[in-house]
Amino acid sequence: MEFGKVNSEDVKDVDFTLPADGEQTEKVLDSSGKGKAKIFIGCAKWGRKEWVGLIYPPKTKEAGFLNEYAKHFNAIELNAVYYQIPSVESVRKWKKQASDNAPGDFLFCPKFPKVITHDQRLVGAEQATIEYFKTMSEFGENLGPCFLQLSESFGVKSKAVLEDYIKALPKEYKVFVELRHEQWFADPATRQHIFQLFRETNKGAVITDVSGRRDLMHMEVTIPEVFIRFIGNGHAHKKSDFARIDEWGARLKLWQENGLQKIYFFLHQHDELDTPLLATYAIKVFNEQLGINLPEISFQPRLFD
Repeated sequence: MEFGKVNSEDVKDVDFTLPADGEQTEKVLDSSGKGKAKIFIGCAKWGRKEWVGLIYPPKTKEAGFLNEYAKHFNAIELNAVYYQIPSVESVRKWKKQASDNAPGDFLFCPKFPKVITHDQRLVGAEQATIEYFKTMSEFGENLGPCFLQLSESFGVKSKAVLEDYIKALPKEYKVFVELRHEQWFADPATRQHIFQLFRETNKGAVITDVSGRRDLMHMEVTIPEVFIRFIGNGHAHKKSDFARIDEWGARLKLWQENGLQKIYFFLHQHDELDTPLLATYAIKVFNEQLGINLPEISFQPRLFD
């Protein structure tokens, strides 16, 4: 089963209420820094054939998918890097495609490759890490936060390994960490230690909002920026997903009022067929709640026939 997925008939039984703010959030956010947060919103991949005729013009070829994606979103959670570090030539090509087509700023937020996080489990991964950052640096001004997603089996027994690894990372790159093993959240002392470590090392903490793993909703803001991975439940549960986005809008408004500076909000669905519909609702809510003016997604005319 996909990570955090529950059966469709069980979605109605999930408590999607956002928890109270974490301990680090109260330490990091400060109302004296109040202003408009910069928000970046996007999906995990641009290569979705299902979006041809939805937000990509009919007959768009795969080579043109990123060109079209960048016209609608201002960021991408770049999951492709997880499987293999791309060539420098590929990164330069992606950067040019996004820069040529995005109406404003566009950020690539690349996941760390699995050879580092899952195969080597951060041990002896120095050379792969150097190669990863060297290649990602080719994005230049289009490089957003890098995203370190640890496996569900990477638990508290590896705490020292994680601590050593993140302390050794080059400080010029922004890094957000996603913890998935339930041990990180079950024990209050462990939780307090790891999120304090993130704050002290200037690392962000990914918040993943997925039906089957509500413990990942830790609500710990460890730097004045947030990286949120929102996994919807598909068209059959649109009303529920929209209500969840409404609640996120209210919480982000509160955090903005207390000095939150940047928001990275990435939308996923187990079936990505109509993720742009979820995204356009999120843009509407965030524009209203945060007083910003993100451009709305432009859908192909046939959607409304």
